[in-house]
This record gives sequence, structure tokens and C-alpha cells, in this order.
Amino acid sequence: MENTYQLGPTKHFPVVTVNHILQDVLTDYLQKEEYEPEFCRQITKTISEVIKARVKELMIPRYKLIVMIHIGQLNGQSILIGSRCLWDPKSDTVSSYVFRNSSLFALANVYAVYFE
Repeated sequence: MENTYQLGPTKHFPVVTVNHILQDVLTDYLQKEEYEPEFCRQITKTISEVIKARVKELMIPRYKLIVMIHIGQLNGQSILIGSRCLWDPKSDTVSSYVFRNSSLFALANVYAVYFE
């Protein structure tokens, strides 16, 4: 991209729309699935690529996307997943959704970092 001398985004990242995408994709792929480690390892790659493609279809200019998926077994335990990022809070943002069924949980995060 060429320099535009633009210090901020002209269109902000649509967090609510991306949350709906996360909900739709996770529900479609995991609604009837049982936890199996090998299956979950493979499906995380597929889900992250689908989410990334659907968010890119929104055509939001100058944002870099990072998609992270965590899938684990629901077995009465607790888990704490945290993340840290160095970014500009005025232009960068994150969208997140947690899915649960009787056997597994899935956490999907989409980090949107503005590219100056």
C-alpha cells in the first residue's frame, strides 16, 4: 500500500457484525460434534480460515486480521484463557465469541489491527 498520510481509519471495524459471523461459524461447525482431540486439532484450522475469509468479505480497508480458535473438552473443569496485545486502542479492536455444547467449548477471537 502507498502512504496516504492517514493517521486513523475512515471506517471502524464492525465488532457486532464480526461477533455474528463468529457465532454462525462456530454453531454451524460444532453444534452436533463430540470432543475428540484429533478432530478438534483439524477443525480449528478449518474454522479459523472460514472466519478469516468471511471477515475479509466485509472489505474493511487497512486492517490486519488475526484469528485464534481454542477448543477444549467440557468435563466440569474451569479454564482461563488470556491474551495481551500491544496496540492503539483508538483504532485496533478485538471481537470474541464463546460456544458451548454438551461435550466441548470453543473460544474464537478476531483481532483487528489497523495498518497505517
